Amino acid sequence: VQLQASGGGLVQPGGSLRLSCAVSGIAFSIYSMGWYRQASGKQRELVASISSARRTIYADSVKGRFTISRDNAGNTVYLQMNNLKPEDTAVYFCNRPPGMGVFKRGSADYWGQGTQVTVSS
Repeated sequence: VQLQASGGGLVQPGGSLRLSCAVSGIAFSIYSMGWYRQASGKQRELVASISSARRTIYADSVKGRFTISRDNAGNTVYLQMNNLKPEDTAVYFCNRPPGMGVFKRGSADYWGQGTQVTVSS
């Protein structure tokens, strides 16, 4: 498996970004996928997930502001982030939701490089 997250950047509070995660090496359409974030000094947290049937779940902190979607033909999962706040600053990663077990390479968890989102004026 390979996970390639992109689309991060520096944005002012109230702004928007759209993250993409290209996934290769698996039968993407059958997998639930999620977006996680890890702020400096904090644990990684799941912010949104989407099932193979496109059912979505959001963390309370992003509900109403973030939208997760997927393109099975392009093997890509997206995260549209609106009304961004400074507390959204983090490195964002895609992977399977915790209940499914994150992707592994050998015996080690595999996360890809993530994409940095910085919300600051």
